[in-house]
Amino acid sequence: MDSRTIAFIIRRVIYAIFTLLILIVFIFTLIHIIAPNPLALARLYAGNPHASQSELIGIEEKYGLKLPIYDQVINYIKDVFTGNLGYDYLHDQPVLKLISEYLPITLEFVLTGIVLSVIIGLFTGAYAAARRRKPADYTIKGIYLATWSMPTFLLAAVLQLYIAYDLKLLPATGMVDPTLKPPPNVLAFPLLNAIYAHDWIYASSVIHHMILPTLSVALLSFGVITRLTRSTMLDIMDMDYFRLTIMKGIPRRHAVYHVALRNAAIPLVTYIVLAFAYAMGGAVVIEDIFSYHGMGYYIVQAVYNLDYPGILGTTIIIAVAVIVANLVADILYGILDPRVRLE
Repeated sequence: MDSRTIAFIIRRVIYAIFTLLILIVFIFTLIHIIAPNPLALARLYAGNPHASQSELIGIEEKYGLKLPIYDQVINYIKDVFTGNLGYDYLHDQPVLKLISEYLPITLEFVLTGIVLSVIIGLFTGAYAAARRRKPADYTIKGIYLATWSMPTFLLAAVLQLYIAYDLKLLPATGMVDPTLKPPPNVLAFPLLNAIYAHDWIYASSVIHHMILPTLSVALLSFGVITRLTRSTMLDIMDMDYFRLTIMKGIPRRHAVYHVALRNAAIPLVTYIVLAFAYAMGGAVVIEDIFSYHGMGYYIVQAVYNLDYPGILGTTIIIAVAVIVANLVADILYGILDPRVRLE
């Protein structure tokens, strides 16, 4: 790795940290503005409108809520960078511990959905490009435009209504059959825990409940991948080196799927990383519809109950996921395309 690449990565990391600091300050200040006085702010921290006066005073002193806002922001930033996101009085647990329990559940179906969307998107994009201006091309274009433009809640609700309620093929809500005993939480992820414990009945139940949320993520993400794959491949297929490949006698099918598709996949790397960040935001709605108790469920419950530490902590974690995804995308794009490092 040359010095120019290292300098490029360092710049992007600095930008990412600076963005995170601005975001923390904005979110922290915005929520503090809502509360008219320290006692009202302490009630938000407690997550309980009926908290006693002594409890509120204790919270007020613990978090220094009588300090000037800039001192509170500095103290909170220090806590965030040391792994302390506060204490959730509603659940009587540290926020970071709750997030460590809920986040793997969300990551399990989001990452699976992203992988599935990449597979579907690459295949349909390549197939559409190979059959440019033919019925198959127009059909694929219509399908991905429909799913791409559909709101998250609508797509998830349609899948739930048709597949779960009408056809009764899959469970409509929940993460697993509630009558089953969960295996020991060794690997944090429910499916991996079941596989590790060789509990195949529990694993099967997790998979059945995970299909609809995973399919929702995949259908929401595959459209852009299909479109980018198709347009990039069409550009490549119009280039002289691709035509020369055909003229050398290499079968067109081989040239399309082994030459054009391989080169078209490089620009998609950055979008695939960003798709993860978008899917994490969409997971909030998907989990609410399917009653899936992951990170989105925790966020919704925190908002409903005005659980201030939960709202602040989960918002920052989602923001970190988006910022890190953008950082990884920038670095990968800079490594794959040296021209970016010169900007």
